[in-house]
Amino acid sequence: MVFLAVWYNNFFGAQTIAVLPYEQYLRRFPAYLQQLTMESNGKSVTQDGQRVDYQTGPIYWGEPGTNGQHSFYQLIHQGTKLIPCDFIAFRQSLNLLGDHQDVLIANAIAQGEALAFGKTLEELKKENVPDWLIPHRTFEGNRPSTTIFAERLNPETLGKLVALYEHSVFTQGVIWNINSFDQWGVELGKALAKRIIPELSGNVPPAHDSSTNALIRFYRSGRK
Repeated sequence: MVFLAVWYNNFFGAQTIAVLPYEQYLRRFPAYLQQLTMESNGKSVTQDGQRVDYQTGPIYWGEPGTNGQHSFYQLIHQGTKLIPCDFIAFRQSLNLLGDHQDVLIANAIAQGEALAFGKTLEELKKENVPDWLIPHRTFEGNRPSTTIFAERLNPETLGKLVALYEHSVFTQGVIWNINSFDQWGVELGKALAKRIIPELSGNVPPAHDSSTNALIRFYRSGRK
C-alpha cells in the first residue's frame, strides 16, 4: 500500500486517493483518513529543514461506494485525472436482507474490473453500438485500484483497517523524509484566530491585510 501510494503520487502525478467502502457503517471512515493522512503528511519541508522538490502527501477522500457510484465514479472511470482507489468490502453483511449483500459485493468487484480493463472499441462494435456513440462509451481502463476484502465489520476489523492506514502514512513519511507528527500549519491558523476574536467585537480595530480587515468589518456590521 505504501509503495503504491508513492508510486502513483510521485511517478504518475496522481494527486488524490479515493477510499470507497462498500459498507454504510464506514461512511465516516474516509473523513477519518483525511485527518490521519493530510495532517500527517501535508508537509513541504524535510526533517532537516530543506524544501522538498517532490510531491508529498496526496489528498485522501471518499464516500461509501453506493453513494459514489451515482456521483463521482464517472470522473474516476472516464475523466482526465488519474485517481487510485481503495475499495473496502466484507463477505458478511451486518444486516442481511434478501440478496442485497450479493448485489452490493457484485458492484464493488465490478468497479475494480471496469477500472482495470475498461471497454474497447471492438467490444462496443460487437454489441452493435452506433458509431457516433462509441467514443462516449469507450473506457480506456488501466486505472489503478486495490480491493481490501475482510470477513465482517467488527471492532477488531476496524482496528486493523485503522492500523493499516496508520502504518502506511508513517512509512510514506519516512520515504519522503518528512515529519508526520507535527502540524505547524494548523497552529498558525489557531494563533491568528486568537488575534481576530477580540477584533470581531468591535472593541479592537482590525490590523491585518485589506482582505482580512474587510471580512472582519463585514461580520461586525451585522453582529448582534
